[in-house]
Amino acid sequence: MAPKKYKLSYLPLFYEDLLEAVNHIRLKLKNEQAAEELLNLAELAIRERLVAPEAFETFQSMKERKYPYYRIYVKNYIIFYVVIPNESDSNFATMEVRRFIYNRRNVKKLL
Repeated sequence: MAPKKYKLSYLPLFYEDLLEAVNHIRLKLKNEQAAEELLNLAELAIRERLVAPEAFETFQSMKERKYPYYRIYVKNYIIFYVVIPNESDSNFATMEVRRFIYNRRNVKKLL
């Protein structure tokens, strides 16, 4: 059996979350280098996870969901994603990146 292949997609909400975090670091904290590092680390973590996104523990949520959430920790942030199977070919799926949330926020309320 061939290993499953994953396509990567992002929700617009992920980009909004990421931009908000980067702008906070860049503009409010006046730390351009830390903002750039956060962007690079987030991209790297997502690309590394794309190899086997279902090989990790799911996020336990009180809400019933069609697809379980998975987490990636990057610095003080959590990237949330789901894996959506391809209905016509079980060897393919989509890793859909959905949120980028500061880890001290009420994550369960935001999801």
